[in-house]
Amino acid sequence: MTGQPTNWAGNITFAAARLHRPASVAELQAVVAASDRVRPLGTGHSFNRIADTSGDLVSVAGLPSTVEIDHGRSQVTVAAGLRYGEFVTRLHEAGFALHNLGSLPHISVAGAVATATHGSGLANGNLATAVAALELVTADGELRTLTRGDDDFPGAVVGLGALGVVTRLTLDLVPTFEVSQYVHDNLPWHRIASDQEELLGAGYSVSLFTDWTGPRVNQVWVKRRTDVGGEPPQPRWLDATLADGPRHPVPGMSAVHCTEQLGVPGPWHARLPHFRLEFTPSSGEELQSEYFVDRRHLVEALAALEEIGDRIAAVLQISEIRTVAADELWLSPAYRRESAALHFTWIADTDAVLPVLDAIEQRLAPYDARPHWGKLFGVPPEVLRERYDRYADFVALARRYDPTGKLRNDLLDTYFPDPRELR
Repeated sequence: MTGQPTNWAGNITFAAARLHRPASVAELQAVVAASDRVRPLGTGHSFNRIADTSGDLVSVAGLPSTVEIDHGRSQVTVAAGLRYGEFVTRLHEAGFALHNLGSLPHISVAGAVATATHGSGLANGNLATAVAALELVTADGELRTLTRGDDDFPGAVVGLGALGVVTRLTLDLVPTFEVSQYVHDNLPWHRIASDQEELLGAGYSVSLFTDWTGPRVNQVWVKRRTDVGGEPPQPRWLDATLADGPRHPVPGMSAVHCTEQLGVPGPWHARLPHFRLEFTPSSGEELQSEYFVDRRHLVEALAALEEIGDRIAAVLQISEIRTVAADELWLSPAYRRESAALHFTWIADTDAVLPVLDAIEQRLAPYDARPHWGKLFGVPPEVLRERYDRYADFVALARRYDPTGKLRNDLLDTYFPDPRELR
């Protein structure tokens, strides 16, 4: 391997001895079977060492680009390494849609699913909730398929790469739909408390962006299905002003990178993400963190963070508040909890950001905040395991699939120790 690969942001240099890009499942099986230590690598849009290994790093981006639409079942089976933006147009042309998409169409399906990456919407589960089946190469090199209804399925979908290297996923589809996107500027902060249901339920997907510098939400992005009806947005809504032009969430960034706004209707895949596939949303000069709290505690959690708003703002590019529907996937941060996700895009300075993360985690502790698995966090393992009812069950599941610890790394060893240590 010439030079060490890094993640997208460049804050992580992988320690892998070798990087593989197998061209077939059989080749992947051989690599996994022969390795002592192996980890799957997606698009690298993670900000901690969840994908790292001292052994073999395996990219599935070279596997055949499967996109098989089952019209009768309203499902699609896709190659794990495909980015969402690479196949969503094909679904739309066939009359189908995914129920939700993340902010970036640049991320791989397997990576997004394995970490419970989400999108937004009161009724919208994270991207992993669309999974009906997954095919993976387990630690012994065997190819195995799990389907919804199997006992191991709800523990395996958000699997953090701990059970095997996923090769293909089958996703549930819905009929295609169009979306109009509007942005509202300068929502008074108190409206989150006084008008939470109207605010967060104003569209199919709603995002609030704030820089924590004042008593306001900088922008409210409302993505509305055009087939639902409803009145067009007013120039003033909840004391916010309808934007007079396209916006980028990060102050000073060009809106050309963003999906079309100003109420122009377009297909779901061209409006639900915040950013266009044809543009890199930023230079990668950023770090990210995200915490999920029970939506019932959103106002209290935000009030707790307001106490350190100046510290947050000092190292922040932008913060986003979204909602995610509850699900039954063991390691999903929205497991059995209607959730609000508090996302932070930081400056690219780890030393400056980490003390602020610690302060955030202290203030969110009363609300049992669950961090996004692929982003920066410092919640102690003994605390985090108490926030997941099926934590010990997942540890046992991972050990059963990988008894020798081939798929483990330092992060998994820290947060998911041997089940005997949990007794």
